[in-house]
Formats: sequence, structure tokens, C-alpha cells
Amino acid sequence: MIQMRAMSLMRGGKLLLENADITVFPGHHVGLVGRNGTGKSSLFALLRGELQTEQGSCELPPAWRIASVKQETPALDQAALEYVLDGDTELRHLQQQLADAEARQDGHAIGSLHDALATIGGYDANARAAALLNGLGFQPDQIYLPVKAFSGGWRMRLNLAQALIARADLLLLDEPTNHLDVDAIFWLEDWLQRYPGTLMVISHDRDFLDAIAGQIIHIEHQRATSYSGNYSSFERQQAEQLAQQQAQFEKEQAQKKHLQSYIDRFRYKASKAKQAQSRIKALERLQAGAPLRAASGFQFSFKEPPQLPNPLLTMQQVQAGYGEGDAAVTILADISFNLVPGSRIGLLGRNGAGKSTLIKLLAGQLKPQVGVVQLNPGVRLGYFAQHQLELLDLQASALLHLQRLDPNASEQQLRDFIGGFGFSGDAATAAVGPMSGGEKARLVLALIVYQKPNMLLLDEPTNHLDSQMREALVFALQDFVGAMVIVSHDRHLLRTTVDEFYLVAHQQVQPFAGDLDNYHEWLKQQASSANADTTDSSSGKADRKAEKRQAAERRQALKPLKDKVAKAEQKLEQVSAVLAEINQLLADNSLYEAANKAQLTELLQRQAAQQQALQAAEEAWMEAEEALHQASEQDN
Repeated sequence: MIQMRAMSLMRGGKLLLENADITVFPGHHVGLVGRNGTGKSSLFALLRGELQTEQGSCELPPAWRIASVKQETPALDQAALEYVLDGDTELRHLQQQLADAEARQDGHAIGSLHDALATIGGYDANARAAALLNGLGFQPDQIYLPVKAFSGGWRMRLNLAQALIARADLLLLDEPTNHLDVDAIFWLEDWLQRYPGTLMVISHDRDFLDAIAGQIIHIEHQRATSYSGNYSSFERQQAEQLAQQQAQFEKEQAQKKHLQSYIDRFRYKASKAKQAQSRIKALERLQAGAPLRAASGFQFSFKEPPQLPNPLLTMQQVQAGYGEGDAAVTILADISFNLVPGSRIGLLGRNGAGKSTLIKLLAGQLKPQVGVVQLNPGVRLGYFAQHQLELLDLQASALLHLQRLDPNASEQQLRDFIGGFGFSGDAATAAVGPMSGGEKARLVLALIVYQKPNMLLLDEPTNHLDSQMREALVFALQDFVGAMVIVSHDRHLLRTTVDEFYLVAHQQVQPFAGDLDNYHEWLKQQASSANADTTDSSSGKADRKAEKRQAAERRQALKPLKDKVAKAEQKLEQVSAVLAEINQLLADNSLYEAANKAQLTELLQRQAAQQQALQAAEEAWMEAEEALHQASEQDN
């Protein structure tokens, strides 16, 4: 086991831990949490033998093998699969010994080494490495490409796969989900849940920690405190310890009020039922963890935009991709998409399906190959993408970035604003260059918020943000009155801020009738279907014939309910089509001229009536779906 006694740890002259007592038993899965800069990564460096304790001791079994993820990957000509296999040092050692024995023609050694390879599963190593790469999102034809052919994010996935394949007693993972999409995170969770060794993970992804951790070590104010259970359990336990700090608790009462207001409005509305449940869960967490988050120091909100044009954006039968002429590649085709005030959309889909392409299209960063993307002239766009961190002026300060946006504002006004994002005192005038990724992300968010957007496009906004800043972002987005489209691997963010999901798959963008749990099931079904296509079609014919007959009987019994669902869906589509036509008409700027006031009034009245009809159609569809679901469950 890992045993730290009365341990103090320093790095670069800064005291990170003082008098820490930490015990991690073999086979435990531990989440390491705390604000950025508190010493989590330094603790990993200590366990790897790269740092020494200032006082006290840190002991772990000397025979333990430790694996962690490399932070740098050279531009190698080596194939991705071979690079991953290098993580299994025992395998590589035996393979080298076997090559030497074969060169010497030492038959006895060759036989012994083949036995040793068989014992460690060496002959399945290529298949294991390929499975890891597949789970992390690599296509079959990519695993033989050279490492240098991949971008930085994909090289980090290769480093992760290299760590996972290692025969380690202790696996150290520092923010492993930062370069993954939701699909790969689901896969990694399943893999780590089965991992038999000792696991320590640094992460700000609460859903990820809830799934894989049975112990949480929280570092704050040079103290390390251990809690049993997952992240949600840790929050409850710590909140109980801080419950008497009522002044901190009261800082979140206003945020609770906003959540409760949403729940009260939409608890019984079929079209928002899932989202209301998400808000209820978020409220429960907020009530339990308020003292913890009240101490974070980060709290901000999106101010009311000057106007909310309706619609904000329209696109009809748009095709998008990259390149020109014969070299053009189409990523999305026949896309029709409208954004109106109040739209809260999360994009789902496998890596490379086109989520970021759609975001760039909406932001005007990518021109359509076919069709027109029309922004309302009154749109104030807030666009967060990873490359925007690179566009910051490294010589300028956070305060100067704001002054360039609003030269007429007083310095004190700007300092008050930027202070809410953690840039107070000298931090407000310090150059951006030396800032961490988290600090730069906070600055980009601050610049977006200051401009009072009415349309938000967020592509992985939580990368580099710690838990406290992620929660501040969640609360701010819950109050945002404009339209927003989010791509994120942070499922907590999606569950608590998004009202509807769209699935990006097979070049299409379509509404997804479900939540993240349904999406996880969809991914499993897709994988099962792919596996089923590769099975021997001649095996088990008799069993399949019986199964088909039973399935036909079940379908016949459920047909009346399915017909009712289909009828409700048809009605829903009809009402949605009419509403879409009205919204399209309302997008005509000339309609808002004084001469067309009567026509505008009529269209707005028709829009309100169709919205009510849509609500009724959604409720009818939900009731039919629920009846069918219950009947299906009884049949199973």
C-alpha cells in the first residue's frame, strides 16, 4: 500500500502539503481533487520518484511497477500500434531477449522465452493494443499510421493507451478525459472499473470520478484529507463538515432560487421532463455542497443582452466540409437548423462525425459548400473554442484585453468585473504569456461574458477549468437567456444546462430523443450491431428462427401502441413543420418595418398558437411513448 506519514512537500520554493497523512490500499481506485496549483501533479511526481519529501515519509512497495501518461510525444515514424506496445515494458524485454536468442540459435532459451511470452499473454498483445486504440476513438486503418501523422490531442490518446497497456501495480492518470470525447470517456470508465491494480486519477470531471473512484483525496490549504466513496459522496461529507459556515452557504441561495424556478415551471411539461429531472438532481447537489462551492471565489453571470432577435440564425439544406474542387471533403450534408432565443442544445456524436464542424459553421468560421447560413443582424455572438486561447495577446494583461473591448469604461469598473474571474490585484495586470491553460480559459470566458452575447457557441469550454470554475460556468449558463449550442465531454455540464440534444452522425444533424444515458445505450447498440455484422451467419440458425418467431409475436402484440406513437409523431412533425415555416417567415428583416406591422402581428399570433399546439403534441407523444415502454418492459 501507499503510506504517507507527517509528510511535507515543496516544489519551486512553494509549500504544497504540510503534515499530510495519506493511506491508499492495494487495488483501491482514488480520485485526487483540488484547485489548480494545489499540488496534485506534484504528488504524482513524488510517487514516481521525481521529487523528495521535505519532511516525513512517503512509502510504497519497492517492487511495484508504476505507469503514468507521458506529457510529450515526439514526432516518430513508428506505427501507432507499435508505440502503444512500448508501454508493456515486460513484453518488449522478452521480445528483445527472444530476438537475441534466435540470433544465437539458442534453442533452449528460445523455448523458455516463448513460454514466458505465452504466460504474460504476449501473443495477444497486438489485439489488446488494437482494442485500446479502438476504444479511444482510433479507426482500424489509423493504428498503422506513424505517430507523427497525428495531432497533439490524438498523440495524448496514444500516450494514454501506452499507459493503460502497461503491466502496472500503480496507474497514475492526470486529467485523462481532457483530450477525449464523450464516447471515449464512456469506454475509459468501463475499462478502469475493471482495472485490478491501484489507480490514482487527477480529474475535475465529477461524473467520471463518480463512476471510477471509491476514495477521494482532497488537497486544499496545504492539507490532504481522505474521504471514502466517490466524488458526490465526498461533496456531501465535506458539506456536512462546513454546514455551520452559514455565511458561505447563503451565497448560493440565489442560484438555488433559479434552479427551483426552472423545476417549478417545467416539472410537468413533457418536452422538458428530462431536463427538469436534471435540474432536480443539480439542486440536490447544490443543497448538499453549497459551503464547498461558496468558498470557490468564482461567481459570474451573463448580463441581459441588448436585444433578442427571433430567430437568431437559420440554415436550410446546407452542406459543409473542407477543401475545394476535386479535393473537397463533405462532413455534413442537407443540414436544416434554426436557433431561437431559449434554445439550449447539446451536440452528441462520435469523434470526427462533425460536431466541431457544425459549431464552426454556426460561428461563421467555416463557409458552407452548399446553401446559406443566415445570421440575424442583431446577433451578438459568444464563441469559445480551444484555438481562441492561442489568439490572446501574450504580452497584454487581462485588464488590457478588457480595456481594448471597452475603452470608455473606467479601470475600476473593469477591475471589479475581471476580479470575478480570479484576476484580482496584480493578477489583473500580469501578462497573459505565463498564465496556465486554466487561467487563459477563464480570461476567454470573461471576454465573452463582458460582450453580453445573445448566442453562445461553446466547443469544449471546460478543458483546463477546475471544479470550482466549472460549477460557476454551470450556474451562469443556467441563467443565460439567449440561444446556446455546446460540445463538451463534461456530462455534468450537459445534464444541468442543456434542454435538448442533437445527434451528429452519418453526415446528418438530427434531434436525439433521449438523454446522455440513452446516448450511452445507443453507442453500445451501434457497437453490438457492428460486431453482429462480423459473426458467422450460418451459426445458430435454429435458435434465430425461434427468436424471430417470438419477436414477430411481440411486435404484433405491441402494434396498436406503436401505431398510436406513430400517429402522435406524425402530428408532432406536422406542427413542428408549420412552426418552422412561421419562424422562417419571421426571419425576413423587411417584416419588421412599420408598413408590415399587421403582417408581423398576425405571424407572431400564429407562432404563439403553434407553440401551444406543439406543447400539446409533445405531451400526447410522451404519453404514447410511455405506454409503449411500459408494455415493452412487461413483455421482457
